[in-house]
Amino acid sequence: MGDDHETERLTAAMAAGDENAVETFYRQYFDWLYAQARRVTGRDEAFCLDVVQDAVLRVIRTVRGVGSHAQFRAWLRLVIRTTALDLFRAEKRREMREAFVVELQSCDDFPYGLFDDEQHEWVRKQVEKFDPELVQMIELRFEQHWTLARIGELLGLSTGTIDGRLRRAIEELRQRASEEFDNE
Repeated sequence: MGDDHETERLTAAMAAGDENAVETFYRQYFDWLYAQARRVTGRDEAFCLDVVQDAVLRVIRTVRGVGSHAQFRAWLRLVIRTTALDLFRAEKRREMREAFVVELQSCDDFPYGLFDDEQHEWVRKQVEKFDPELVQMIELRFEQHWTLARIGELLGLSTGTIDGRLRRAIEELRQRASEEFDNE
């Protein structure tokens, strides 16, 4: 892990979609990427592993042949930083949503929580009507709190595909709920 010629061969092979090159990259750079994530974020192991996982997926999708080892490592540091920033932002958005829910549930004029039992059961039944793969995505995302990237890796789909399918499912549920409950 260090000479320009080796880096040029490795990055060119990765850009061409060579699975062996990707595996070689992962083995050679994982520890270094993890150390960069720890240094940049100062966070716990789980968060840093998420940063590395998402960063590796970005690298695989966007790598181009690079002739300089120093240039490649600089680019990898940038990928780690931007990935960490994206995860920090996502975490902040999640915290804001959770704080909103807590605040909403504590309001005197909202005594029944977000869903009453009937609505909760209705949502569960509607989700069960979806394609089994979509149900699995929903369960992993909203019950297990998996990242989109992790779900995509498990199912062999891109993060964008997972995001799009979940957004469409949520919109469909909203539409059905509006039709079901707005008339009451």
